[in-house]
Amino acid sequence: MSLWGVMAFCARFYLGSDSNDKNPLETHIGELYSRLEKNTDNTENQSIIAMAASWLGRACPVVPHYQIAISELQSTFCDQLQSSLPLLKIEEEKSLNSLPPVDLLLPDYNMVIDVQGPFHYVSADFKTRNGSTLLKIALLQKAGYEVIEIPVNKIDSQDPIKTVIEQIKAKLAVLPKAHGSVSLNSGEWEVDEAHFTVEEYLEEQTKKPKKRKRKRKRKKPVKTAAC
Repeated sequence: MSLWGVMAFCARFYLGSDSNDKNPLETHIGELYSRLEKNTDNTENQSIIAMAASWLGRACPVVPHYQIAISELQSTFCDQLQSSLPLLKIEEEKSLNSLPPVDLLLPDYNMVIDVQGPFHYVSADFKTRNGSTLLKIALLQKAGYEVIEIPVNKIDSQDPIKTVIEQIKAKLAVLPKAHGSVSLNSGEWEVDEAHFTVEEYLEEQTKKPKKRKRKRKRKKPVKTAAC
């Protein structure tokens, strides 16, 4: 619990800070991990060991077993996203770096979509993310994944789902396809305060480039042969 608590605190600092400075508590992650890494028989410890190894950039000594649960809303959203983008590769409940499974993975773009129910938030208020959610998002970003967080109260009907899908399509339109592990720095992306909305994308696309004045080429004088 001490190791988990330190990582959760560091995750909040990591996601909330614009600087590259490390939280001083990060030095304790390695110390606490070294005490726990050999105690792999305890299944409760395996997930924490995997998260600590990922944070430290080390090979994970265990393969944790995670229970997979796909909500109806997650399944509906995935189906509609796939229907809207038939050629898009989507993987559900994929475990990355031995971390807890992500809801949807778009491997061609190193992008993760996390459909967040009430249990992702303190007091289920859809306002303040809890420690487990912060730690999961921070670890994914540290591993080089773009993360889109979608609270379920933003896609509770058909029209909002379509709006979110259009925003994701606009986001994908400006991202290069991933080759290996690519570090993306745009960070958290929320539906109600999107960093890049459909309207902004369309406006950018419809801007006419300034016409450049063409320089007229001077005609070279024609040389006539001497008589």
